[in-house]
Amino acid sequence: MVWNLAWLIPTFPLLAFAGILLFTQRRAQLSHRLAIGGIAVALVLAQLIFWLAVTGAGGTPAASSWRWLINNGEAVSLGLALDPPALVMLFMVPLLCLMIFIYSTGYMHGDPRYGRFFAYISLFASAMLGLVLLDNLLAFFICWELMGLCSYLLIGFWYERPSAVAAGLKAFLVTKVGDLFFFLGLVVLYASVGSLAYRDLFTAETLAQLAQPGYLGLPASPALVIALLLFGGTVGKSAQFPLHTWLPDAMAGPTPVSALIHAATMVSAGVFLLVRMFPLLTTAGLPVLPVAYIGAFTALFGALVALGQNDIKRVLAFSTMSQLGYMVAALGLGAYVAGFFHLLTHAFFKALLFLSAGSVIHAMEHGHHHVGGAGEFDPNDLLAMGGLGRVMPRTSVAFLLGGLSLAGFPLLTAGFWSKDEILAQVYAQDRVIFWVLAAAALLTAFYVARQLSLVFLGTPRSAAAAHAQESERSMTTPLLILAAFAVTLGWVGIPEHFPVLGGLIPNGFHEFVGASSAPVPASADWQPLALGVGAGLAGLGLGWLVYGWRPLAAGALDPLAAAMRRLHLGWLYRALQQGFYFDGLYQHTVVWATQALATFSARFDAAVPDGAVRGVAAGVRALSSAAAYFDEKILDALVNMWGGISVGLGRFFNWLDLHLVDPVVNVIGWFGQLGPWATGSVEPEVPDAPVGPVARLWTRLGKFVTTLQTGAVQDYLSLAFFTVIILIVAFFL
Repeated sequence: MVWNLAWLIPTFPLLAFAGILLFTQRRAQLSHRLAIGGIAVALVLAQLIFWLAVTGAGGTPAASSWRWLINNGEAVSLGLALDPPALVMLFMVPLLCLMIFIYSTGYMHGDPRYGRFFAYISLFASAMLGLVLLDNLLAFFICWELMGLCSYLLIGFWYERPSAVAAGLKAFLVTKVGDLFFFLGLVVLYASVGSLAYRDLFTAETLAQLAQPGYLGLPASPALVIALLLFGGTVGKSAQFPLHTWLPDAMAGPTPVSALIHAATMVSAGVFLLVRMFPLLTTAGLPVLPVAYIGAFTALFGALVALGQNDIKRVLAFSTMSQLGYMVAALGLGAYVAGFFHLLTHAFFKALLFLSAGSVIHAMEHGHHHVGGAGEFDPNDLLAMGGLGRVMPRTSVAFLLGGLSLAGFPLLTAGFWSKDEILAQVYAQDRVIFWVLAAAALLTAFYVARQLSLVFLGTPRSAAAAHAQESERSMTTPLLILAAFAVTLGWVGIPEHFPVLGGLIPNGFHEFVGASSAPVPASADWQPLALGVGAGLAGLGLGWLVYGWRPLAAGALDPLAAAMRRLHLGWLYRALQQGFYFDGLYQHTVVWATQALATFSARFDAAVPDGAVRGVAAGVRALSSAAAYFDEKILDALVNMWGGISVGLGRFFNWLDLHLVDPVVNVIGWFGQLGPWATGSVEPEVPDAPVGPVARLWTRLGKFVTTLQTGAVQDYLSLAFFTVIILIVAFFL
C-alpha cells in the first residue's frame, strides 16, 4: 500500500544522521550530499503522499501500525496519522528543510565541524517529521524532546563562543519548563483515558468523558486541566510570554539553524500541538480561557521590542515570537483554520527572511575580511550596513518579498491572506484582542520598513558594507524558491468573506483542513479588512518616511532613538533594546532563587549528609586504629608470650624426656623383660600359670609407656596435665 511509504519519510534523514556521524563526518562533501539526499528522498515521498491525499487518487489515507510497547499485558501499537493537519505539515517541513540544507552548503563552507552540522540538522528534520506523522501523543513528546536536544546542540554549535554556549543552555532550560507542563498533561490524560493514541482520544465518548466536571474535587473538568497543561508546553516551545526569553538569544547559532528552528520546525511545533489537540481544547472550553489574551499580548510585546533591536537576526527573532502570538490568539478563539494557515505561510516567509539575513551577514563578513578584518566588528549590526541593495540584488529582492509578506502587504503576499483571516475572525469575537493585534500589525510593518531601509537603502555605513558582494548561488537559489512561495501560497487560502476574490477563488485550504469553531465573518463585514490593511500600509509608510526617505548616514543616531530622546522617552527606548528587562528580572528572581536554593542545598549536603558520612568514616577510622593498637600491643604480646612459654615448656619437657622419662621407661622395660627370665630360671618349680599374666601385664605397660615417647610437645603437655589432675584428686582424697 502506497500510504506505508510514509514510514520512510522520517527514516531517510535519520539514516543520513547515522551515516554522517559514524562514517562521513570528516568528509565534508560526502556529508552534505548524504544529508541533502536523505531530506530530498523524504521530500519526494512526502509530496507523493500529500498530493495523493489531496486529489483522492490513493483513496482514504491509512497506514499500517506495529506493536510498540506492552502495557499491562496489552500491546500498544504505533501508526501514522495521515490526517489533514499532518499532511499540510508534511508538505511544508521537508520542503523548507531541503532549502535550508542546500543553503547551508554555502553558509557553513569551511567550518571545521561541517559534517557534524549536517548530522545534527538531519536528526532535527527526522524528529520534526516523526512528530508530524506518528499517531501517538507519547511518540509526539519523544520527538518533541529530541528536537529540544538538537536545538541545544545547534544553537551552541560554535561552542568556542561563550555566548553560544549560554544561549544553547538557556534555550534548553527555558523550554524544559514548558516541557514539564506538557509531560504532566500527558500523565493526566493517560490517567483519565488509559491511552495516548489519537484514535482513542478524539472519539465522542472520550471527549464527553473528559468534559465532565469535578476532576480531583475541583470544579474544572479533566479536559480543562489537560488543555492548560498542554498549552504550557506550547508557551515554552513557541516562545510565548512569559517563556519567550530564550528565542532572541538563540540567534547565537548559525543562521541556517535560526531558519530551521524559528520557521519550519521547533517553534512551529508548539502551535502544531494546539492544532493537533484542537478537539480536546474545544471540549475543555479553551476559547473562553485567557489563551487568546496571552497570544495577543505576545504579538504586541514582540513587535514593540523588535523596534529597538539593531541586530538583524534579533529583529526577526522577536518578529517570530510576535507572529506565533497571532496563531495562539486565533486558536484560543477557535479560529482553527486561520491560525493553522498562518502557521503555514509564516514558515515560508520567515525562513526566507532568516536565510536572506544570513546572506547579508555572510556578505558583511566577506567585506570585513576584504579590508583586513582588524578590530571588533559585528556583521549583524543594522547600523553598520546600508547600500547593499545595489551589490546584492537577489538577496534584496528576496528580503523585500519576505518583509512585505511579514508586514501583510495586501493582495500580493501570502502573509496578508493568513493575517487578514485571523483579524477578521478575531474582530467578530473579541474587539480588545483585535485592536491589540492591529497595533501589532502596525508595528510589524514599521520595523519591516526600518529593517529594509537600514540594510539595502542609502550608502554603506561601514567599510565592510562598502566591500560586500552577493552570496553564491547555493545560498541565493533557495531564497528565490522560498520567495515564490511567500508570494503565491496565500492564494490557496483566500477567505470566503473577502470581497470579490473570496467568491471567485475557492478556499482550498479551508476545504482540505476542515471547519473552524469560530464563526466565519460575512462578506459585507469590511471593517476588519480595512483596519488590517490600513494598519499594514500605515506602518510601511511611516517606516519609509522615518528611515527610507532620508537614509541614515554613517555614525548618525537611529531616528527612532533620537525622536524618543527628544520626547524624554529615552528610558523607553532603552527598555525596548533590553526587551523590557525580562532577562534581568528573571536573573534576579528565578535564577537567583534557583542558585540560592542550589547553594543552600550544597551547603546542607556538605554539613548534614556529608557531615554524617564523614563522621561515620572518622569513627570507623578511630575504631580501626584502636583495633590495630589492641592487636599490636595486647593480642600480639599475648601470642608472643604464650609462644615463649610454649617454647620453654617444650625445651623443659624435652630435657625431662631425655634425662628422666627415658631412663625410667628403659628400666621398666628392662624389668619387664627380666621378669620372665627370672621366673623361668630361678624358680622353675613355681607354676607358670600365675606368672604368665603378670609378665604380660608388664609387657603391655612397657609398650604403653614406649608409645608415650612420641617427641611431640602436646603429648607431653597432655601427660603432664593428667598427672597434675591425678595428683590433685589424690591430694583431696
